[in-house]
Amino acid sequence: MKSYTSFIIYLSILLFSSCYEDTYLPKPRGFYKIGLPEKKYQSFQKTDYPYAFEYPVYASISKDTLFFDQKTENPWWINLNFDSLGGKVYISYKQISSTQTLEKLLEDSYKLSHYHTKKADYINEPEFHTANNVHGVFYDVGGNAASSFQFYATDSFHHFLRGALYFDVTPNVDSLKPVNQFLQKDIEHLIQTLKWN
Repeated sequence: MKSYTSFIIYLSILLFSSCYEDTYLPKPRGFYKIGLPEKKYQSFQKTDYPYAFEYPVYASISKDTLFFDQKTENPWWINLNFDSLGGKVYISYKQISSTQTLEKLLEDSYKLSHYHTKKADYINEPEFHTANNVHGVFYDVGGNAASSFQFYATDSFHHFLRGALYFDVTPNVDSLKPVNQFLQKDIEHLIQTLKWN
C-alpha cells in the first residue's frame, strides 16, 4: 500500500507541475538600429565639370574611373559615397550629340531602370522640372530590387545626367527602409539644386 500511495503522490505532483506552463516565445526577428546623421548640405562645384549640385556633408565624392571594367566615357562620372550607411549613388554624365541623341539616352535610362522589374513590386516614375532648367524622371523602385532610387536629369539639348542608388548588402526592403527614406530626401535635394555649367 505504501508504494501505491507513493505512486499516487508522485503522479499528482507530476500532473500538477505539468499544468503550470511558462509560455515560451522565440525572440522575434529584428534589425539593427541605424543612427542617421543630421541633414546638412555642401556644394559640389568644380569649374571643369559641366554640372554642379548640393550634397550631404556625411557623403564623400570620388571619381568613377571604371564602368563594367572599362574606362568611363568621360571624366565627369562620379560616385556619391555614404560610407556610414553602406550606400552609393553612381552618377554618370553624357553630352547630348548626334551619336548620343536624347532619344537614345532616354531609352537606355528606361531600360536600366526597368531591368529591376524582375525583383521590384512596383516602379513609380514621377517627372520633375526645376527652376534651373533641369527636367527628368525619378524612378522609385519598390520591393527587393538592387536599386531603390534612380533618376535622369537633362536640359534636353546638351546635358544628360543619370544617378542610381545601390547598397553594399543583399537587398531587403524591410531592413533598408529607414535608410532608403533618409537618402531619398538627399537625392531629391541633389536634383533640386542641380545646375548646368
